[in-house]
Order: sequence, then structure tokens, then C-alpha cells
Amino acid sequence: MMKKASLLLAASLAVPAWVLAPGYLPEEKKAPFLRRNFAHRGLYEEDQSVPENSMTAFRLACGAGYGIEMDIQLSKDGRVVVFHDDEINRSCMPNETAPIRVDSLTWDELSLLRLFGTDEKIPLFTDVLAEIAGRVPLIIELKTSSRRTELCESALSILSTYDGPFCIESFDPRIVAWFRFHAPDIIRGQLAEQPSMYITDEKMSAVGGVFLGNTLGNFAARPHFIAYHLGPKPGAVRIAELLGAMKFGWTSRAPENETGCDAVIFEHYRPEPWF
Repeated sequence: MMKKASLLLAASLAVPAWVLAPGYLPEEKKAPFLRRNFAHRGLYEEDQSVPENSMTAFRLACGAGYGIEMDIQLSKDGRVVVFHDDEINRSCMPNETAPIRVDSLTWDELSLLRLFGTDEKIPLFTDVLAEIAGRVPLIIELKTSSRRTELCESALSILSTYDGPFCIESFDPRIVAWFRFHAPDIIRGQLAEQPSMYITDEKMSAVGGVFLGNTLGNFAARPHFIAYHLGPKPGAVRIAELLGAMKFGWTSRAPENETGCDAVIFEHYRPEPWF
């Protein structure tokens, strides 16, 4: 009876550990990212006088010694652009009521737009990498869509010639898993937030919110870090961290949020580049 109980206990611990376990990463590969502050979408201004995800925001972040977090997605004709929203309305066409998706426009069309009424353009991913040139570490978020595999392939092709520290992350565990199987040497992270935020803010089903908010896709993606929304973390996320996942926090707007994190994605204040 005792032996059977012990086996049941071991199984009850082994199964969640297998589901939630992160990928293994040597300490030397973690080093460029640990105790580091990353400027969210570059060092942009809250009033967008220096726009998010703009070349100026990236130059300023480099000059201040911060790491940089940025977002990438595809244009209609397959160019990789640095832009956050699925639609251009908020950033480029605030008076347009009909939603206009980024991937419905070609690069030539996107290049004519300006960010938040400034002279700044939507940048190409290749141009941003050329500007940063390995000076600071990068967190590159891949936005999900039905063309996620094409984005993964294009991003990997571009990054294969980049000489500098970087990692990739995504809210979509299928993207993180793609990099696990096609580019296992690239550091990869799972973005996530509390289950209730998926349900209320993203209008997702309860099942989907629980799955993503507890990072239950780890069994396929095996992320090296979890970039979790600052605030309470579910027990499943804490287990993944205990098993070795680096702890990235987003989005910090005050220095006290850096406590307990291995790296912090911040905006609208000026922390020390290293903490």
C-alpha cells in the first residue's frame, strides 16, 4: 500500500513538472539578459512625441544603455516590419473608423505612413537591426496571425546574419514551439498574462484563458524564460520558474516592479540600465 501511494505521489508531481518544464539554457547564454532593463517598444515618450517602435526610440534606448523590446509582423507582400498593433489605425490613421490591418498593406503602402503625427516611419526589421548593430540585447516579439509560420521563417532568415545578443518571444506558444524545433539555439520566451485578462480583455474562452495564462503550452514550446504580466502569478507559472525558467516582467512603470525579476520590460520612467 505504501509503495503504491508513493508511486501515485511521484506521478502526480512528475506530470505537471513535465508539462510546465522550461528548456535548458546554460548560464553563459542567460548572462546578457539577466538583471537588465529593456525599453518597451524602444525609449518612446508617453505622449508619442517620440513614437513607440520608431527608429528614434531605438536610437535613444541604445544611447541610454537599455536593452530593447520590439514587435515584428508581416506586410501584405511579406516584408518584416516593426509594429505593435494588428491594425494601423491607432498609430497612423486615428480618424479612420474602419479597421485597416497591417498585413492588408504592402511595404510600399506602409512606408508612406507616419507614426502618431510625427515624421517617423514604420521601420523595417532589417533597418532596425542595422541601426542597433549588437550594441544592446534585444527581445523580439513575434505577433501571431494565420501567417505565423511565414513570419517565423522570415525572422529566422534575417536573424541568422545578425551579430548581437537577442531572444524571441510570443504570446502564441505555437510560435515559441516553432523556434524550439527549427532554431533550438535561439533563446525563446513565452509571453503570458493572468487568465482573467485573456477572458475579460481579449474576449477569450475560459478554457483558452486558463491554458495560456498558466503557460500550459510549455510542453511543446519549452521556453527558456516566461515574460509574465506584473502582478499575481498562477502556481503553474511559479513551478516553471522553480524548474529554471528565467523571470521576465512586463510592463513596469516604476522601479519597485523590478524586485523578483531577472529582467524587466519598462516604459515611461528611466531606470538604471542594469539593476
